[in-house]
Amino acid sequence: MGKLILVRHGESTGNKERVYATKPHELALTEEGERQAREAGAKIAQLFQVEAVVSSVYVRARETARIIAEVLGLPTHVEQNLHERHAGTYMGKPYESMLTAPDRDPKQPWLWRPPEGESLEDVRLRAAPVVERLAAEHPTRDVVIVSHGGVMLGLWAHFSGSWQNSFVPINCAIVVVEHHAGRFEAPTVIGDQRSAEHTGG
Repeated sequence: MGKLILVRHGESTGNKERVYATKPHELALTEEGERQAREAGAKIAQLFQVEAVVSSVYVRARETARIIAEVLGLPTHVEQNLHERHAGTYMGKPYESMLTAPDRDPKQPWLWRPPEGESLEDVRLRAAPVVERLAAEHPTRDVVIVSHGGVMLGLWAHFSGSWQNSFVPINCAIVVVEHHAGRFEAPTVIGDQRSAEHTGG
């Protein structure tokens, strides 16, 4: 049985400012984010037998993956379709602005698509095939996959089979999905790492 070790990147400058960046691919980690990544790497080294570290193409995820990989003594690999949700016309606006969009259905928020952006369901549809392929490539070993809050929200829904209990983890939270012969178990959280609200990024 293999394990997908899903990690949200460490705190970024965008997380700290609580604004959807106008250039989200360039956001770097804060000093706190670097510390979180080192702690996550140490925890992963203690709990898992990792043979690969993969990340989103965005800088904050690549930096997090690099730090974790250094702890594990492994190289990193980038996957294009693991990047964060595109905020569209909400780029440059506070996180809360998206939560209060007038046309957003609070009963099915994952289907809402900001103008010129992506819905959370769009994110799930592009990210889940990448993660399933990685599971097939590493059927009996553990793989670290560093991505973003929106991506992890979509992957939780994908592997649990429901959006209803999906949540955004805190920075550098670890979610584990065990798999065997193409079958995936429900995701589990390592420690108390749920975010009280969607903090973007």
